[in-house]
Amino acid sequence: MLFNSYEFIFAYLPVVFIGYFALNRFKLYNLAKIWMALASLFFYAYEDTRYLPLILGSIAFNYIVGRGLSHINANGVNHKGRWLLILGVVGDVALLGYYKYADFFIDNYNGLFGQDASLLHIVLPLGISFFTFTQLAYLVDAYRGKVKEYNVANYILFVTFFPHLIAGPILHHKEMMPQFDDPEGKRIRADNISRGIFIFCIGLFKKVIIADLLAPIATAGFDSGQALHFVEAWTTSLAYTGQLYFDFSAYSDMAIGLGLIFNIKLPVNFNSPYKGTSIKDFWARWHMTLSRFLKDYIYIPLGGNRKGTTRTYINLFLTFLIGGFWHGAGWTFIIWGAMHGAAQVVQRLWQLTGIKMNKYVGWFITFNFVNIAWVFFRAQHWSDGVRILKGMFGMSGVILPPDLLTAGLPLVAVSLLIALFARNSIELTERFKPTLGRAVFAAALFVVSLLYFNQISEFLYFNF
Repeated sequence: MLFNSYEFIFAYLPVVFIGYFALNRFKLYNLAKIWMALASLFFYAYEDTRYLPLILGSIAFNYIVGRGLSHINANGVNHKGRWLLILGVVGDVALLGYYKYADFFIDNYNGLFGQDASLLHIVLPLGISFFTFTQLAYLVDAYRGKVKEYNVANYILFVTFFPHLIAGPILHHKEMMPQFDDPEGKRIRADNISRGIFIFCIGLFKKVIIADLLAPIATAGFDSGQALHFVEAWTTSLAYTGQLYFDFSAYSDMAIGLGLIFNIKLPVNFNSPYKGTSIKDFWARWHMTLSRFLKDYIYIPLGGNRKGTTRTYINLFLTFLIGGFWHGAGWTFIIWGAMHGAAQVVQRLWQLTGIKMNKYVGWFITFNFVNIAWVFFRAQHWSDGVRILKGMFGMSGVILPPDLLTAGLPLVAVSLLIALFARNSIELTERFKPTLGRAVFAAALFVVSLLYFNQISEFLYFNF
């Protein structure tokens, strides 16, 4: 089920809201959690029930392993639990690897050894990357003695809570579950509802009006297979840069808004990343919960910066390489991850010189690097990425399109100006007060968005 659909907004959400707070009103607190968990599973299976057993099996496996780790480490970290943790991690990675990467490895095996093994043509289950990473983090935290969960309904709710289930943010158990036990969260709170609706409407507008209008411009250039002239190539790349930002930040806004409606504060996932003045700053602002996961569960376990300068650079590079591969089973994602890993190393080397870069120069370099790297993130094949880059660097000619308006350049420019200079939704929400003006503003965004619901589309990160 999509956040940007009639059935979600006008049917699913009101029913879940009424049921949840009605049960809490009659002090049926455990039943309210069960209601929310079942509603979240219904949300997951609404479009396709085939993978409901998969997520339930994954939840059961991780719950059992996590409970075992909690028992072993009840009095602190006990290294006897290491093999149980390894079992859990291997199980999760194997599940993700089979569904997400099996055909990738078969295809590359065929190409490398001249074989003709049949592809499995596996359909990627919705949200598998996110609910797998969420549970991996839980297992590691349970091993470290930071969390424990013995209530199966609570654990199911932790994994499946519908606002974050499909595309994040990636949550920690300790930052979410205590909120469901907070007495203040069990009653309807007008302040949270008004703030939640406000940010939800902003996200809805971002998705339906901005991201979905940029999508055809990007698609036309990337999927045409033809050489693009200078302006066409830049319009194409910047259209995707804007589309991805507004699409994913829209989902994050809507998830945060939905969480607030139920008195649950989800972590911020975006903080104007295109305003970043360095590649490190960009990643401190973009998909912030993924950055946190990569740091805490990949970079630091690899050794972080504790084993010398050279090892630090290797760890940085490997972390972003793995992060790139997590996004998708394709060499273009690996190239994208390698580019960002290399950029992190270059920034560290630059810092060693002691030369402070002007922030505007830093922004210009960072933004253009990110935009160029997105070309490979979006490209289906290496050749497509090279084709776009050739156009961007004038190698396919510098010819203005006959009609710049139909080329989509104004829309791309306006969207990027909004991303670069407007206050982001989090800033607006932090300063939010339930005034008539803000209510009218949110209502206007909502109504305009509804007018475009005939173009309902999935969020881009559903594919990752």
